[in-house]
Amino acid sequence: MKIFSKEQIYEGDALTSKKQNITSTELMERAGIQIFNWLHVRMQGAQVPIHVFCGIGNNGGDGLVVARHLITHGYNVKTYVVNCSDKRTKDFLINYDLIKQTTKKWPEMLGCEADFPEIHKDDIIVDAIFGIGLNRPADDWVISLFVHFKKSQAFTLSVDIPSGMYTDQVPEDENAVVWANYTLSFQSPKLIFFLPDTSKFSIQWEVLDIGIDREFLYVTETEAELIGKHEVLPIYKPREKYAHKGDFGHSFIIGGSYGKMGAVVLSSRAALSIGAGLVTAFVPKCGYQIMQTAFPEAMVITDEQETHISNISFDIEPTVIGLGMGMGTEAQTISALEKFLKSNKTPLVIDADGLNSLSKKKALLKHLPEQTVLTPHPKELERLIGTWKDDFDKLSKAKAFSKKHKVILVIKGANTITVFNDKYYVNTTGNPGMATAGTGDVLTGVITGLISQGYDALSATVFGVYLHGKAADIAIEDLGYQSLIASHVIEALGEAYIDLFKQPEQPQVEAAQPEK
Repeated sequence: MKIFSKEQIYEGDALTSKKQNITSTELMERAGIQIFNWLHVRMQGAQVPIHVFCGIGNNGGDGLVVARHLITHGYNVKTYVVNCSDKRTKDFLINYDLIKQTTKKWPEMLGCEADFPEIHKDDIIVDAIFGIGLNRPADDWVISLFVHFKKSQAFTLSVDIPSGMYTDQVPEDENAVVWANYTLSFQSPKLIFFLPDTSKFSIQWEVLDIGIDREFLYVTETEAELIGKHEVLPIYKPREKYAHKGDFGHSFIIGGSYGKMGAVVLSSRAALSIGAGLVTAFVPKCGYQIMQTAFPEAMVITDEQETHISNISFDIEPTVIGLGMGMGTEAQTISALEKFLKSNKTPLVIDADGLNSLSKKKALLKHLPEQTVLTPHPKELERLIGTWKDDFDKLSKAKAFSKKHKVILVIKGANTITVFNDKYYVNTTGNPGMATAGTGDVLTGVITGLISQGYDALSATVFGVYLHGKAADIAIEDLGYQSLIASHVIEALGEAYIDLFKQPEQPQVEAAQPEK
């Protein structure tokens, strides 16, 4: 699913009005009806007090449409206009006149804290105050209104975006944003739903189709894309009946040191479990018996040193190399890595101490093959790209780093984001149970194993991040968050593949149609 920018959303609205020969007011009506339907299906006429707060712009116009349809369907509605400016949009004024024609209870004007209504915990708040066009902080009394919402503990539904939130920057004052329980976003999610600094302002979100021009949605290139099952299914490569292990490549896993051999075991197991034809591990001598015992399906080559890697030398021709897991940053190990990178031409996936070594000697970055995949956790990322002031700054620096070094950068998190050139790929799978030792080693093995099978590096990364998270989602159904360990994720990779072809359950309740 594409994640459109603010400018693209405005362009899509205007093009839709032109091509479908409808006014912006009619498009607003369509959007408001979708919000109403969402509420109506869930409430089924329940007489819970609904407080609809409308700004004086187009988001406020959407709120007036919602309020009007709730009123005509007999709901217990109170409508308010947050009178924060003398400027009103045309579509707001049209819908303000329409709601006055619908009910004798005209919207109440709010202009200061003394006007704030009483809101109870069991009430519902519909937040339609500010939309994506917000370009300055809210007035102090409006911020106090947002705090009033939060203190009430009432269920808060935001229209399109939580009021006070920008689409492209992190707010300086957390009180200057509505903290929504749910946000209904028109046609496309917003990037802010998936960033640690801003996702907290909406606990859940959902996209509503308001009929934006299909050709525009299809042909418009976006900076960010949301990755779910629909997006990864076309990536999947089915196997032929007469395929053999040689068709799926040879993954070479380099890593390990005394006391940290488990990382290489996990990466090697993940590479084979995701479908690589062969896996060989290159480890220090202390890891030989561990590898042969813990993972007999892998072949093993050992370094001449007992406790750490000192010389990366081998006589095989792997399809892809994953390296760094548990490798340590001994001076001898970094020297061996430097020598290896200067001569290597094989595709790479680099994690953990491989990344830390690159951070210590950044001149080595120029020796990475194009589209090398780097999979840092937050601290490793900081060592690579430097510190950042917020998530948007982090993404900007990650993009610049990717373009400069021609690498694929995986920013791990609740919504892992893959960065390559000018594009962000935002993953939708995964859960808090993955915050446990070894899951990053598994991800490295998964991506390595997919490249081994013939997936290009970007597809392998996007697909691998999805499958890795999906396997964890499947595993927690039986284990819960606290008991999930990295091995469980590997064990569920097969079910993650199978899940690609499961049909979603169809909803049983149809949306009600409002009166015209």
